[in-house]
Amino acid sequence: MSKRLEDFIKYNKDEFDEIEPSADLWSKIEKHLPPVVEMPKKREAKTFSLNFVLRVAAMIIVVMSIAFGLYLKNQKKGGIDYAAINPQYAKQQMHYASLVETKRTELKAIAKTDPQLYSEFTSEIAQMDSVYKKLNRDLLTSPNQEEVLRAMIRNLQVQTEVLNQQLNVIENYNQMKKEQNNDEKNI
Repeated sequence: MSKRLEDFIKYNKDEFDEIEPSADLWSKIEKHLPPVVEMPKKREAKTFSLNFVLRVAAMIIVVMSIAFGLYLKNQKKGGIDYAAINPQYAKQQMHYASLVETKRTELKAIAKTDPQLYSEFTSEIAQMDSVYKKLNRDLLTSPNQEEVLRAMIRNLQVQTEVLNQQLNVIENYNQMKKEQNNDEKNI
């Protein structure tokens, strides 16, 4: 039967081509269709290609490598191994450096109560600290590093003594102030 249908279509092909649908056929079909309801658009899930992820990972690795290299470079500049020069001097340097820092924090406590006195005291210490920093820079290039390290320790010792004297002056000043206030109240 399919053979007969094929033969029929072949022989009558011209007649099929002559018949055309009317121009308003599609509008009639559309009238019988249900109205089109637009569905809310779904957000497309973002996907990342493997190529993009690998590029981002490579950029992160490069940035972190540069940052780590800069960190190591800065550590080598400022990080002098005092123990390699003389372990005993290194311990002394650490001890006096921590003492100086402790005394400086005690001195900062008076900054709020008496800023003028604080500025005078810090200017003296700043001069000694600049000498200490210069010695620290010279330590790298000095042929006699042990001698420079001893000078640094002496500088820290002097800073400690000056800070102690300054703290004693402040303590005496505050005590004298209290006594004056007490005397005024008693009168």
